[in-house]
Amino acid sequence: MTTNGTVAAILRPSEKTWAGLYDIGLIFTGSFLIALSAKVRFLLPFSPVPITGQTFAVLMIGALLGSRRGSLAVLAYLIQGIAGMPVFTFGGGIAVLFGPTGGYLIGFIPAAYLTGRLAEKGWDRRIGTTILAMMSGNVVIYTFGLLWLTCLMGFSAKPFMVGVYPFIIGDLLKIALAAVLLPSGWKLLESTGLCEKPEKN
Repeated sequence: MTTNGTVAAILRPSEKTWAGLYDIGLIFTGSFLIALSAKVRFLLPFSPVPITGQTFAVLMIGALLGSRRGSLAVLAYLIQGIAGMPVFTFGGGIAVLFGPTGGYLIGFIPAAYLTGRLAEKGWDRRIGTTILAMMSGNVVIYTFGLLWLTCLMGFSAKPFMVGVYPFIIGDLLKIALAAVLLPSGWKLLESTGLCEKPEKN
């Protein structure tokens, strides 16, 4: 039993061959879930950036799989999209990365890594730290998205108005959902004896 690590790390098989297959399976499953979340979309008439389920999926995958597997899942997703598979919200192809959502897509990689790293330190086991971890991941995504929108639209208030402001309430709801799901999942694992309850600092 262990008191640290992610859910994926705790459930990982000890035998080397199975552990490798387990990692590969999680990475591609994660990329598939991100692709599915991209199709949950709401178009905004005043913004070229749609509301999707991607942010929630990326941050949850980072928290569940950890920094390495989580970021690799996002990278696999992007490679699939660049290769032409219709996994992005608006289809596939490298041209999508040069469109208004390109910055957000690239930002998914460091966001998943950061959220996964914080989860490896146990931040996803308590409501308060889960909220902070998810907010940190969102800040990374917003930063990359805004930087790219600024390149496309120029330095003004417009990138913020179309790329951040419309999504704040939705992201707060996603963070609240994660703050319920992740600590609850850990309590379930603790009840099965697969992991120990971490000591309070």
